[in-house]
Amino acid sequence: MTSTSTGRPLLLRTREDRERLEDELLSPIATRAAASRGRERPEPDDPLRTAFERDRDRILHSKAFRRLKHKTQVFLNPDGDHYVTRITHTLQVAQVGRSIAVALGLNESLTEAQCLGHDIGHSLFGHTGEEALSPYLPADQEWQHAIHGVRVVSVLEPLNLTWETLDGIRQSSWKNDPPPATPEGMVLRFADRIAYLAHDGLDALRADVLVRDDFPAHVLERLGEPGRDWIESLVHAVVDASVEAGEVTMEPAALQAMHDLRDFMFQDVYLRPRAVEQAQKAIKVIQDLFEWFRDHPDQVPEGIRAVSGGDPLQAAMDHVSGMSDKYAMRVHDRLFRPEGLY
Repeated sequence: MTSTSTGRPLLLRTREDRERLEDELLSPIATRAAASRGRERPEPDDPLRTAFERDRDRILHSKAFRRLKHKTQVFLNPDGDHYVTRITHTLQVAQVGRSIAVALGLNESLTEAQCLGHDIGHSLFGHTGEEALSPYLPADQEWQHAIHGVRVVSVLEPLNLTWETLDGIRQSSWKNDPPPATPEGMVLRFADRIAYLAHDGLDALRADVLVRDDFPAHVLERLGEPGRDWIESLVHAVVDASVEAGEVTMEPAALQAMHDLRDFMFQDVYLRPRAVEQAQKAIKVIQDLFEWFRDHPDQVPEGIRAVSGGDPLQAAMDHVSGMSDKYAMRVHDRLFRPEGLY
């Protein structure tokens, strides 16, 4: 490692330097970049960046990541500039994840890469897109953005990410078993839930869907005011309980409050009648587009067709699920308005 005794104002910190720092400073259970299981296609090491730093940079520079700026988080096509979109949600998850990882001595770069990539496969119109696309899969399967995210970064826009980053993306959903193989992946699970409950709660207040006193009283008592207080309370609940347990977890009372808050948000925000009405319209748009491109495979972009294995259903699924909300509405307008659908 370059010595500070040279008197130079800046130091060259190489990949090897930072890998040595990881060995010296990180927690015993943290994931070391030098011990990564590697990439599907081996590559020479970067002279400056660790393997996980390269993953982070590749995700940030990808087209799929950029499209998240025009994908719904909760509110479809909201009026106003301050509502959360899928990309601002992702950035907030990364911030929460880094805060937890640093406090626990885990690998910040791996956590950030996993957090930035966790929604990269998300469909248009939020979770409504998953509901719209699942009927086209076999009865025992559902379309899931976490699984599709791995396809996005491995097949559709191959980034050749490390095994650990791909595992974090795939297992970011709490419904997927087994849990993430790394403690950083577990940090992502908590960071995702903390971030979306906090910012979705604020958006619900902003949209006049809720007022402050609508939130369960015991949640406000335990976690504080909506937004910043919730994030601070839940981050500390993860950090303090994890240090005590020796693994990434959350203090039980805070965990119960978070579960109760999530149940409340589903009932009073995500599944409120107006949201369900909007979701049904979005589902129609998505299914119209899917069926049209399935039946007109020559209209799917050539690059997507090339990796679909000749399957028009897969090609349509890849193309439509990757659309942003605004692009999908433009295409739907072009294809279906002459037929008087709306």
